[in-house]
Amino acid sequence: MRRSSAVTDTHLSLAAGLLPEFDAAVVARTAAEAGFSHAGFTIPPATWTPQMTREVRQQIAATAIGVLDVEVVWIPAGAELNDGHRLIIDVGAELGAKNVLVVSSEADCQQNAAALHQLCEWAAPAGMRVCLEFLMITEVRTLSAALAVVQACDHPAAAILIDSLHLQRAGEGIDGVAAVDPHLLPYAQLCDGNLTCDDSYEAYLEDAIDLRAAPGEGELPLQTLLGMLPEHCPLSLEVRSRVYRERYPDPLARATAVLQQTQAFLRTC
Repeated sequence: MRRSSAVTDTHLSLAAGLLPEFDAAVVARTAAEAGFSHAGFTIPPATWTPQMTREVRQQIAATAIGVLDVEVVWIPAGAELNDGHRLIIDVGAELGAKNVLVVSSEADCQQNAAALHQLCEWAAPAGMRVCLEFLMITEVRTLSAALAVVQACDHPAAAILIDSLHLQRAGEGIDGVAAVDPHLLPYAQLCDGNLTCDDSYEAYLEDAIDLRAAPGEGELPLQTLLGMLPEHCPLSLEVRSRVYRERYPDPLARATAVLQQTQAFLRTC
C-alpha cells in the first residue's frame, strides 16, 4: 500500500548527518529532546569502542528513542568485506537498529550482490534490514542499478534506501519509485535542495554534505515522492547543511529547527 495524503503521523528520525560534528550519545539525547521518535548513528569502525556503545544504549534506554539506522557500510572496490563492516552491523544489533545503510565502490552487479548477501546474513538474526543506497559519488548511482543488485542478492533482508536528493541527481525521474515493491523500502531519507547540480564528483559531494535544505525550503518534488513511498514509511531527515550548521551551532537548536520545518511541510502534503 502506498502512502496516503496524511503523513503527519510518520515516524521522523534525526539522521546522523544532521549533526555530523557530534558524537552518537549527543545525537541520541538531542533526538529525544527535540521530539524525534527515532535517531540514526554513524559507526566509524576505526574509532568506535565498546564504551561508546554503552553510552548510546544508556541514552536510548533513558529516552526511549528508537534507532532507525546505523551507517555506513561502504563496500570497497573488489567487494571484499572485513571486520569493520561486521562491526557496524554488530553495533547496530546491540543498539536495536532497524536498518543498516550500505553504499558501494564496486561497479559489478554480481559482486555487489554477493557482498550484500553476506551483510544480510550477518544482519538478519538481529531483525535488521540491509539497505543499499544509490548516489552519484558511488558506483551504484541509480534506483534501477540498486534494484538490480538487490534482486540478484535474493535475500529477504535486502532493501533499498531512497534519498530524495540522490534520487533527483540520478536523472531517472521519480516515477520509478511507484513501481518498487513496498517491502523493499523500509525507510527513506528526506531533505530538500536545489533542483539541479553540476555534473562532477566535486559538485555532487558538496551538494550532498553542504547544500541540503529542510523539506519545504528547496525545489525538489517532495510531495510527489511522498505519495509514492509505502504507507507509514519512516523518514530520516538527512539535512546535511552548511547553512544549518552555521546558523545553529547548538545541536538541540538545529535539530528542533529542522524538525519543526519538516512538520510544517508535512502538514501541507
